[in-house]
Amino acid sequence: MSLTDTGIRKAKPSDKPQKLADGGGLYLLLNPNGSRWWRYKFRFEGKEKLLSLGTYPETSLAEARDRHAAARKQLQAGIDPGAHRKAEKVAGVERAANSFAVVAEEWLAKQQNMSAATLEKARWTFDSLVNPWIGSRPISEIDAPEMLKVLQRIEERGAHETAHRTKQRCGQIFRYAIATGRARHDPTADLRGALTPAKVKHRAAITDPAKMGELLRAIDGYTGGLVVRTALKLAPLLFVRPGELRQAEWKEFDLDVGQWRIPANKMKMREPHIVPLPDQAVSTLQELQPLTGRSQYVFPGERSRQRPMSDAAINAALRRMGFDKDTMTGHGFRAMASTRLNEMGWSADVIERQLAHAERNKVRAAYNRAQYLTERKSMMQAWADYLDGLRAGNVVGIHKKRSTNG
Repeated sequence: MSLTDTGIRKAKPSDKPQKLADGGGLYLLLNPNGSRWWRYKFRFEGKEKLLSLGTYPETSLAEARDRHAAARKQLQAGIDPGAHRKAEKVAGVERAANSFAVVAEEWLAKQQNMSAATLEKARWTFDSLVNPWIGSRPISEIDAPEMLKVLQRIEERGAHETAHRTKQRCGQIFRYAIATGRARHDPTADLRGALTPAKVKHRAAITDPAKMGELLRAIDGYTGGLVVRTALKLAPLLFVRPGELRQAEWKEFDLDVGQWRIPANKMKMREPHIVPLPDQAVSTLQELQPLTGRSQYVFPGERSRQRPMSDAAINAALRRMGFDKDTMTGHGFRAMASTRLNEMGWSADVIERQLAHAERNKVRAAYNRAQYLTERKSMMQAWADYLDGLRAGNVVGIHKKRSTNG
């Protein structure tokens, strides 16, 4: 006779396992400890086998019969239900191991040359903008329409530039998956022209000499802490990237020689960079040294000296002094220097090298690094002297004959 829910509930365990048959090889195994297991006994290729179909009452009688019926269909089709389940389990594990999130994390772990800040941004991009929707998906199954939906969610909030950067990052993951044999195609390559073009937004910068003088005088009058005030003073003198400035460490400076050697892992282009220090920068750093010289960082954070100051500190100080985001930014000191130095006649190659912009030709890049250091040192000192003049109200530029050979 077939089983009933009432009969199953009333069945009492004994000192030996009991088999409560339902028909067709399906039975409920009632163990002495009271546990109830659904079993399907069948023969495949002449061998008797058992397939577990769950426990009661978690798996109801109706559910057990449905699983039993599905297994019998497989058996009738010449498929071993037990072997099929094992294969599905292996496939599931493999799919999980080859999910987008797993492959992305593996790729991130290999980016030894990526700066900590860039690595953090890349991980945030995946964790916040991508993985919630496709992170658990097998990377080989993600197609262009699915990828487009992820990017359109970003576009919907007006972050078009972020959507383009996310597409670029995801493309790196897909190409890595192709190289490691876990995907055959990069769906982001099919999305060309599918996203709204991002408007090029130039960072705000003051380049008018008279207004530059006003900014420099405002920095001199800044009433905040000495750490931020010193960073503000050095920003126009050295015009490095804001992240390079705030993460500066004392061990990187040789104040006697007048050089700041930034290691490759802190540079955007992943190459070491030398910043010749004008006399004004050396004296500014010497003034700060008694306060933070025993710390790792030249500009330690307010809450912890084991961390550099916030990446928002410079911009916050500029706002406090009355310069809004459309007038001046921490990154704008680079545009200020580049614009004025070019107008003053300095060699474009020397300026670009000091800005640490990438040189496409590797042989030329090595040559430039060797050839331009002397002229860069002269340029940095002349630039610092020029800023002193602007601070004093002299807006006449210090011109230099444009060099062609560095």
